[in-house]
Amino acid sequence: MSENRPVAVKLTRRRLTALSLAGAAAVLPLTRGSGGALAQSDVVITMVTDTAGLGDQSFNDLANKGGTDAAKEFGFTWKVIESADAAQYVPNLTAGAEQGVLTVGVGALITDAITDVANQYPDKKFLLIDDNSPAQNARSVTFKENEMAFLAGVIAGKFTKTNKLGIVGGQRIPPVIRYEVGFRAGVQSANPAAVVSVAYTETFGDPNKGKETALAEFEQGADIVFPIAGLTGTGCYAAVKERNKPGQEWIVSADVSQDHLAPGFELCNTRKGVDLAVYTGCKDVVQGAFTPGPVIYDLKSGGIGLESIPGRVPDDILALARGYEKMIIDGTLVPPSDDDTLKAFTPPPEPAPIEASPVASPTA
Repeated sequence: MSENRPVAVKLTRRRLTALSLAGAAAVLPLTRGSGGALAQSDVVITMVTDTAGLGDQSFNDLANKGGTDAAKEFGFTWKVIESADAAQYVPNLTAGAEQGVLTVGVGALITDAITDVANQYPDKKFLLIDDNSPAQNARSVTFKENEMAFLAGVIAGKFTKTNKLGIVGGQRIPPVIRYEVGFRAGVQSANPAAVVSVAYTETFGDPNKGKETALAEFEQGADIVFPIAGLTGTGCYAAVKERNKPGQEWIVSADVSQDHLAPGFELCNTRKGVDLAVYTGCKDVVQGAFTPGPVIYDLKSGGIGLESIPGRVPDDILALARGYEKMIIDGTLVPPSDDDTLKAFTPPPEPAPIEASPVASPTA
């Protein structure tokens, strides 16, 4: 395995492939094969991005990879409609419903729009990523970001040399809050002397704000910064690259590894299975197995996890994180998920390290 390749939990049977291109195509009629499955070549599935769009190196790109991989495997037509602003959510989702059988809405900010459109098209299927919709024909996938963020907080708390850490947030919506409070609780558990500075940019689409905010946190003494901000968070990599202090300043990534943006400066990554959720939803539609309702991905299911690039985090710290991971999976540790549970949180006794297993399994 290359030193620059993260150790990662395997998400699908095939490695996710390059991004698909958005574009218009003729609507195809749907027919059914045996067992209720749709004739694959006739299926159109559409993804509608949030305002960060494709190229965010994060959430939207992950969702697109899941759909692209599923399209290659199952033979349906995958389309992407990008949203320049929130006013486009409803018309874009409507276009998706009219041209295909499944419409995927990316991000919690699209929830109200997908609920409205899903109620207008009760005979179509919808997949919402990162929030819950009450629509009866929508599958709502959420993630326990607080669990994997807790593990990252443990690593950061043990690894820091300055006892100063930073968080750069986008907007303080529930998934981001879960990331934030989980990380803070992990730091608190591993190193009560460490201080976490939290700053919100109020946007998921401005790398310059992310860079400015990260630079300020580094200037204030933070040696590890955790961006939870989509495209805005890529600016944190620009900041650490510009300061160029290898081995002294680090980034913890959210959703997907972005080490390529500043090679050598990513300490670890909280891996969020957005790609798995989209891949699974597409597969279920093609195979006639799609069901609406809430779906939750957590450490126990393998839908989320922690990645570590070999050689970055000492083995003893990884082993400690693995010990905490076991506690979370066993249910003996429940990381806080909001402000109230963080306030009430009491760090548990430090678990025995689990040195026989890495934090995550290698990708095949």
